[in-house]
Amino acid sequence: MPQVSRAMSTQHPDNVSTPFFCDSEIISGESEIKEAYYVWSHLGCAEQMWDYEGKEVDNFVIEKLIARYPKFFSENCLGNDIFLTIRVPNPTVQKGQGKILLETLESIPRNYDLASVLGNGCTPIWEVILPMTSSAAEVERVRQYYEKVVVGKSSISLGDTTVSEWIGKILPESISMIPLVEDKESLLSAHKIVGDYMRGKKLEYQRVFLARSDPALNYGSVSAVLLVKMALENLHALQEKESVEIFPIIGVGSAPFRGNLKPTNISNCLTEYPSVQTFTIQSSFKYDYPEKIVRDAIAELNESKRKRPLHVSVDSAERIITKTTDAYQNDVQLLSKTISKLAKYVPQKRARKQHIGLFGYSRTLGGISLPRAIPFCAALYSIGLPPELLGLEALSEKDLDDLRCIYVELDEDISDSTRYLNMKNLEKLPGGFAKKMQPALAHFEVKEDEEYNAVTSQIMDDLLSENYAPLPELVMKAAWMRNFLG
Repeated sequence: MPQVSRAMSTQHPDNVSTPFFCDSEIISGESEIKEAYYVWSHLGCAEQMWDYEGKEVDNFVIEKLIARYPKFFSENCLGNDIFLTIRVPNPTVQKGQGKILLETLESIPRNYDLASVLGNGCTPIWEVILPMTSSAAEVERVRQYYEKVVVGKSSISLGDTTVSEWIGKILPESISMIPLVEDKESLLSAHKIVGDYMRGKKLEYQRVFLARSDPALNYGSVSAVLLVKMALENLHALQEKESVEIFPIIGVGSAPFRGNLKPTNISNCLTEYPSVQTFTIQSSFKYDYPEKIVRDAIAELNESKRKRPLHVSVDSAERIITKTTDAYQNDVQLLSKTISKLAKYVPQKRARKQHIGLFGYSRTLGGISLPRAIPFCAALYSIGLPPELLGLEALSEKDLDDLRCIYVELDEDISDSTRYLNMKNLEKLPGGFAKKMQPALAHFEVKEDEEYNAVTSQIMDDLLSENYAPLPELVMKAAWMRNFLG
């Protein structure tokens, strides 16, 4: 069985600093080729996600990597020692990107042929992540298309020959699918989706990707943590039942709202999510800290071992999710104009296409459309309102006691976030946020930062007075102080 990585480098644009190998502030094209090599060769990260979903991408990544770094790839087998795992669009949800999926699947055999010159017998790309998965049928459809259409055409007769005789064998013959579940219903039924997909297959193991940012954007940070924990416990039960190892991946970023995984607090996520096999290493983790600290943190992650999931009281979790989701969504509704206005001044760090945001489809919010998670977070942190605090006002003292039993790093995460709190700014927001937040904050250690408050006060004043010119620079200044963009 191939090694399953503990750390998966991704292309999420949550970084403040620009990597040394980039020619511009926006990471794209050739820089992402260099990035893949850098995380494998220098940071010790065994896996790189190559994202075809919602962003521009270089389809000749394997060819360019091998041509530029032949010695490295002759010594490190791509597909066995190190991994390039692709994320493709989901045509069920992203209708306009369906052909990108087909083109991407067609490129897998071409990349196999290109890598075969190394003579190591490794398949360079064989795992495919399908985002926004809500059923096993969606995942199975992609797998069957690859096997029946991409590989299946090899036996088609072309007059005096077949396709395979004409162009050579089409390999690999199969791919491994990784469902990525992102909404509440799919997280709570992740074990059913995975179980249905596994049925009838002889698998060594199965990976499943649990989102952390989009659930937080849709339901609030507390609800996102609880939903993921419930999914992990259900997946562990499925593993025990089926006697097939299930290796969860969790998509965590540096911001507390998006997971609070930073090089300086690896133990946070290892304690919170002990049964997760693979943690995402996003751009801020890689580029907003000294390289040695990043390397040491990834080494710590690589050396750690997966354990059993923490037990979740379902009744308590469901009660807290309902309360905090309703309060969070009401809070965001009040803040939506402020968030959307300021998000325009959050700098772009990757070449990205317009992505379908789950939040915009929420009927409970009347179809309010908001930015994606990173600019959403950046906007709120920039005005001194850490988004993980939203929705906490709905919880009683008993709720908080029950929450601490499930969400074991709650106090550390909230303590981290209150460094970016500006209570004076909250008084200037609609909905009486300053008064609303005080009862919840009384249960946590609050440590506002005067220097950070000075920057966020200036941002708020400029935003309210419609003096927009200074905002991009001020937003970046606040981000530098946080060590992450959003």
